Amino acid sequence: MGPVDVSQGRPRERERPRRPRAPTLRVSSENRSGYHEPVLSDAVLDFLDPEGQRLYLDGTVGGGGHARRLLEACRQCRVLAVDRDPQALDEAKAALASHRDRVRFLHSPFHRALDDIEVRDRGLDGALLDLGVSSHQLDDDARGFAFRRGVALDMRMDTTEGGDAVRFLAEATEDRLASVFRDYGEEPRARRLAREIVKRRASAVLETSDDLVAALAVTLRRSPSQRDKARIFQAVRIAVNEELESLKMGLPAIREALTDRGVVVVIAYHSLEDRVVKNAFREWSKACVCPPEVPLCHCRGVPLGETLTRKPLRPDSEEIERNPRARSARLRAWRKAA
Repeated sequence: MGPVDVSQGRPRERERPRRPRAPTLRVSSENRSGYHEPVLSDAVLDFLDPEGQRLYLDGTVGGGGHARRLLEACRQCRVLAVDRDPQALDEAKAALASHRDRVRFLHSPFHRALDDIEVRDRGLDGALLDLGVSSHQLDDDARGFAFRRGVALDMRMDTTEGGDAVRFLAEATEDRLASVFRDYGEEPRARRLAREIVKRRASAVLETSDDLVAALAVTLRRSPSQRDKARIFQAVRIAVNEELESLKMGLPAIREALTDRGVVVVIAYHSLEDRVVKNAFREWSKACVCPPEVPLCHCRGVPLGETLTRKPLRPDSEEIERNPRARSARLRAWRKAA
């Protein structure tokens, strides 16, 4: 990857011709299959800089949009395409069929994918995490992510394992529920909502979106807005899938797997996810991480790499108009030292 203008947060233009941008009106296979258009894909390519016979990890491959653009930009590069959602992996296999000789698929959370034998032996030249939930998952009532009326609560990214949202709401303590609604949903009445759920589940299990929305309505003492419902359902989803825990485990594992000057790019859609990424990149970019009260440095003494984005990159108005769900996206990138 070329030199970086840290003040602008993007790699500076190199002398070679720029890669062609995706046509504005192009309908990707992700759009046709119900997966969202790959967000900030031009910036992702600029940072990962695919060339030669490099190996990249797409840790949340979804419908395969980012992986497809990477493989199209570099005819010898390879991708380890990972997703914990088996339906998403099936879609990615179809979308990337024309590149199947350069893609290997793995059904796994991204933090476990770093145990892959090839990754351990060879290392990664770059990695991408596009966090959050896909449009396909949100739009499929059977997946139980949506707050549309009558939707059964599930919310698992991987429907083959783990407890669903029904189980979480039935078994979590009042303190745990309050913490989830407060920390993940930024709900000021988190304790009251947790208490209402505990009261209701004593007589009947909360099984559908209607049940959770009803508890929220009593808590707020009014009809919940779309934003209210989105925050609470998002909070439950993050808890059910242990998304922050996976991110906190995955980031250092990816850093260790990167080859010298390898780059990791993360696109987050929630402030808590973005904060985890920002803090990790900031700490890795420091020469000294000793506590302030320690007079002499006793830690590593050198930075592990450099943050390539002083501020997170956001989609422009044209991309948001084309793909409204990109509105909250924040992209950060970090490069490992040589």
